Parts: sequence; C-alpha cells; structure tokens
Amino acid sequence: MTFTLRVNDRVAGIGREAWDACASPSGDPFVSFDFLDACEASGSAVPREGWAGRHLSLTDETGRVLGVMPLWLKAHSQGEYVFDHSWADAYERAGGRYYPKLLGAVPFTPVTGPRFLARPDTDAATVREALLQGALALTERLGVSSLHVNFPIRDDWAAMGEAGLLQRQDMQYVWRNGGYQSFDDFLAALSSSRRKTVRRERREARAGLDIRVLTGADIEEAHWDAFFAFYMDTGSRKWGRPYLTRDFFSRIGRAMADRIALIMAFREGVPIAGALNLIGRDALYGRQWGALEDVPFLHFELCYYRAIEFAIERGLSRVEAGAQGEHKIARGYMPTPVYSAHWIADPALRAPVANYLERERPAVDAEIDAMAAELSPFRKGG
Repeated sequence: MTFTLRVNDRVAGIGREAWDACASPSGDPFVSFDFLDACEASGSAVPREGWAGRHLSLTDETGRVLGVMPLWLKAHSQGEYVFDHSWADAYERAGGRYYPKLLGAVPFTPVTGPRFLARPDTDAATVREALLQGALALTERLGVSSLHVNFPIRDDWAAMGEAGLLQRQDMQYVWRNGGYQSFDDFLAALSSSRRKTVRRERREARAGLDIRVLTGADIEEAHWDAFFAFYMDTGSRKWGRPYLTRDFFSRIGRAMADRIALIMAFREGVPIAGALNLIGRDALYGRQWGALEDVPFLHFELCYYRAIEFAIERGLSRVEAGAQGEHKIARGYMPTPVYSAHWIADPALRAPVANYLERERPAVDAEIDAMAAELSPFRKGG
C-alpha cells in the first residue's frame, strides 16, 4: 500500500470526522478533535504562544486518513510537564540551538495516552511506524534540534525505543478501583489511622459548603466564569502565567459537556472553588483546580475524594490526578510510571542525555517501589 504523509497547521485542516475516526477508538478525551481544536481555536496553543501545529496525517491512495499524530513546533518547553530545561541550557551554553523543537503531545496535559492514532480497520503498528518515521523526517527537514513524544502509552514507548529514541521514565499518582461499590468500601481497604484521617479531612472540608458534581447540561457559562477565576488565581501563583484562555473552557463546555465532571464548592450559593475532570472510557482525569477561599482540606475533597466517589459510581477503573504531589499517596493514589521518548539530532547532546537517562530509569523504578512499600495507606495484606 502506498501512503501519503501530510503536515497540517491545525487539526481543523484534517477535520473532525477524519481525526476522530483515528482518535475515538482509544476513548481518550484529550486526543479527540474537540479537545485539540479547542486548544487551537481558543488561542491557547497557537504560534504566538510558542505552539505551532505540525500535525501529521497519513492517507492511502484514495485519500482516506488512516492515522494522525498531534505534533507541535515548540519555541519553549512550557506546558509540557516533561522537563528538558537542563538539556536546553547545556546545549545552548555549548553554542547549540535547542529551540525550536518538535513535540508529540497534548498541550498542557500530563496524561498518558496514545500519540499515534490509527483507524481501527488498519494495522496499528504499521501506522505507528509510518507516523514516527514521518515525525523524524520532519525533524530533519526543519533542521530542529530534537523530537520529543510525551506521555505515550507503554507499547508506543517501547516501539520508539526500538526505533532508536531515548527512553525516559517518571512517575505520577493513580487511584485504582479495587472493585469498590462505595466510598466506604474504599475506606475499608485503608489502614485504621488513614480511615480516620480521611473522614476527618472530609468532614472539615465540607463544613458549611454545598459541593456539587456538574456534568452535561448542568454546566453553564456562569460556572465556567467562576472556574476561570479559580484557574487564573492558582495558575498565576504557581506558574506565573496560566496557559488556557477563557474561551477554551467555553469551547470544551459546548463540545464535550458529557465528558466533563466539574466539581464545584459553593458557600451560600456563591462558588468558591472548583476542580475540572475529564471522563474517559475507563478513567477519570483530574486537570485544573483553583479556589478563592482558603478552606482546610478542600483541595483534597474536590480533587481526590470526590473524584474517587465519581469513579466508583461510574464504574471507572482509575483516577489519574496529574503531575507531582507525594501527598496523594496518603489519599490512595499510588505511584505509577509514566513515559516519554526523545530523538536528539546532535550526537554531542544525545550521548550525555542517553547516559543520564540510563541512570535515571532504574532510580525512578526504585523510588516507585520504595514509596509503595513505605507510604502505602492500605491495610497490610489487604
């Protein structure tokens, strides 16, 4: 079969029908056309912000799209959550030019998912190989320093390693559903001291508040207005400049309402805090959170405990709560490996990075094992 590979500045240039024919089978909301189009159409991930789309589409002789890959020409390393700033600094100190670079990822979203998207009636491995080779060829054609693929699924990560990309491993914290029928079932799996702590935290967080989980038609523009204020406050303090525009939230609210769980806390009818989650086929993904009032343990209630309750009610297998946060372990979110893969053109940079990653991977494995053994909140032998 003869393939044609095209480079597209916007996912809109590929089109919803063609894109989602490849993306929808995964059940991952972040690689859907609607999410990626919202990133671009809202002005959140656009060239003036350092995100220039170079999305790949693979077509057959008839012009049918067989596979796609979200790909960006990046002018910086912000909004990626896989940190290569030290590589950039070292290369530029040595006289190299690290930026721009190519990035296969979902903007501002440290969530593991497929990065090589194939129609279900194609051979996924063949499509993956063609898209990866296309991304590598584009790296060479553009003369950029490197190609990075962040948060791929493990099978894709392994295939990229076999293709010669450098493999990196990190960790996140994931809650897994042990067949629980209720939150109390989950609590019963914890040690006695942790059960008491969780109950106390929930009691104190909920005092005087009305906490609601909004999804579908229940989410109104007024809720997005309030949530954006929370997001801007938290983002300005943590990152200096929040990434997402107000329009982004309206766009996903219109296009993806049934895949959103917006957990909001109200005091006397006034929203004071919120946590945004996206609903996948078998997982709930915690994304942004923010609050305008400092309430003890409210972050844990909205981001962790309510997410667990929602996942149990929906029969979801896990909750992925995002990057960082060792405190999540005490709330039942256990350390779990996440991956990235990297192609660096210049051997003078590639060799030291490869040596570093060879040492880093086993260290991360050891840290995951140690955390699970020493910090687990679950009953011994349970």
